Order: sequence, then structure tokens, then C-alpha cells
Amino acid sequence: MSATLVIQSHRDPLPYKWLRRCLDSVASWALDNQFEIRFLGDEVFNLIAPDLLEKIGAQTVIASDLARLKILQQGLVEGYDRVIWCDADFLIFDPAQFLLPDSDFAVGREIWVQRDNAAKLRTYNKVHNAFLMFRRGNHFLDFYCDTAERLLRLNRGRMAPQFIGPKLLTALHNIIQCPVMEAAGMLSPLVMRDLIEGQGAALSLFRKQSPSVLAGANLSSSLTAREEFSEAEMEVLIHQLINQGI
Repeated sequence: MSATLVIQSHRDPLPYKWLRRCLDSVASWALDNQFEIRFLGDEVFNLIAPDLLEKIGAQTVIASDLARLKILQQGLVEGYDRVIWCDADFLIFDPAQFLLPDSDFAVGREIWVQRDNAAKLRTYNKVHNAFLMFRRGNHFLDFYCDTAERLLRLNRGRMAPQFIGPKLLTALHNIIQCPVMEAAGMLSPLVMRDLIEGQGAALSLFRKQSPSVLAGANLSSSLTAREEFSEAEMEVLIHQLINQGI
């Protein structure tokens, strides 16, 4: 058994062809590093308590944010020394530079570029859970999972999609300063549009505000669908990232 387990999940069949490029990039990186990789479908939700599944209802993003924590916990219980989660829309485009930190755990970096109410470009420095890494003996995973479950049970109103995901993770990070895998980023639609075009103000701002050069990034499949990115555009974006980076 490999000391490291990489876990990914998505419903089958994949809704977009370009997601296969992302999944293959993570699988190839894992193989090169002799990591074990595990892909799960809806069975990933089996570890969530029934009362929480009922409360979450159709909000599958929230269910996924909790399920990844539970399945990572299970991986450590199974005996792996290190467990890693990568979203299905996470692309490792520079595998040689996608180097895991020596810390007990790590989260991804989010430099989000969007326009404010005055149409001015702004950046928001956060962390994300599209990439997560935990070593055996870390104290954060259980705390994060317990906190997420407690907040879900306490909540009485409509929950934002990122309630226990990036919102909670960033709030915790702002207090305790989680170790961050700076090479594991996230791209907003404005930055992706500029990458497809080859240049642009959003891309320039992203580069200026990023603390490190990326080697992998979440491509936000839910937002690309909402922003009507075509399959052809996503293929251009992936080609650009693999061949030129960001």
C-alpha cells in the first residue's frame, strides 16, 4: 500500500468532456509520485450522518464539502500516512512543480478576481478546499469536520453553497493561519477569459496579487457553466495552462 492516497469524486457520467482532462492530470501526477488514487461516485456521501443529509437536502455542494472531510478521515483510519483531496475540476498543469509541503496539513490558495459594484476589478485573498492535504497525526482535520457538522446542525436558515467549504475554511485560516499549498490555486471566470484571450486586466491583476506561481488550479466547473464557457473554450484554456502556465 502506498503511504499516500489521493481521492477524487464526481457523479457519472461526467457532465463536461474537459473534466476528463482534469481527472487525468491528477491521476498522472499521482502515478508519477507512486501515490494510490481512488475515484468515487455518489457513494462518497455514505459517510454523512442521515440527519445531516436530510438537512442539507438538494444542496449537493454543501454535502460534497462535508463528504470530502469524512472520506479523508477514513483514509487516515485505513492506515495511509497522508491523504489528499482534489476536486474533479482541479487541473495539475505543471506536475514537476506541484510539490507537496512538509506541513501536517495544507489547503489551497484562492486569489479571486471580480468586478465590484462600480465595475472596478478587485481581488479577494482567501483559501479553498478544492485541494486538501492531511498527514497522520494532524489535529486540524477532525476539528474542521466537527466544526462543520456542528454549524450545520445549529443552522436554522438557508445555507450559502460555500457555508462549510471556503467560507468556513477561510474564516478559520484568518484566525489560525493554516499552512497553504500556494501552487494549488483557483481561477475566477474573469481570469480564465483573459487566459483564453492571452492577456487582460484581470489576468494581470491576478499575477500581481498571487504570492506564488501556480502549478495546479481549480477551474470552477459550476461557474464556467453559469458563465457559458463552451467546451472548445475550456479546451483552449487547458491547453494554455499546460503549455504556458499562468
